[in-house]
Amino acid sequence: LIALPSLRILYLMDEINDPHLTIKAMGHQWYWSYEYTDYEDLGFDSYMIPTQDLTPGQFRLLETDHRMVVPMESPVRVLVSAEDVLHSWAVPSLGVKMDAVPGRLNQTAFIASRPGVFYGQCSEICGANHSLMP
Repeated sequence: LIALPSLRILYLMDEINDPHLTIKAMGHQWYWSYEYTDYEDLGFDSYMIPTQDLTPGQFRLLETDHRMVVPMESPVRVLVSAEDVLHSWAVPSLGVKMDAVPGRLNQTAFIASRPGVFYGQCSEICGANHSLMP
């Protein structure tokens, strides 16, 4: 009897009612594609920069050619899915991790409380080049 109301409350706690920005993140082998659709249609693919192309000060296996940019101190909703196999969209320094499952749309939300560059990664072994996926 206690479980049913508790599950409903847990579900409602994760719901973000009025995000300032919604981003769709789609996992592919071995890159992410992002779509911003709230204000204008903007989409791009984000690939890891190969080690030989890094400039001094960039981090190996973390830098991407196109970064996802979000506003500070604003609620951001991320809709996560996958095109091919299981992936997991994660930004550990923001405390965000969401499974990307083909055919299923998952959602998570976060607020970036400080400015900076926050590195993400795929946290699900998704194939032979998993280590090369940002």
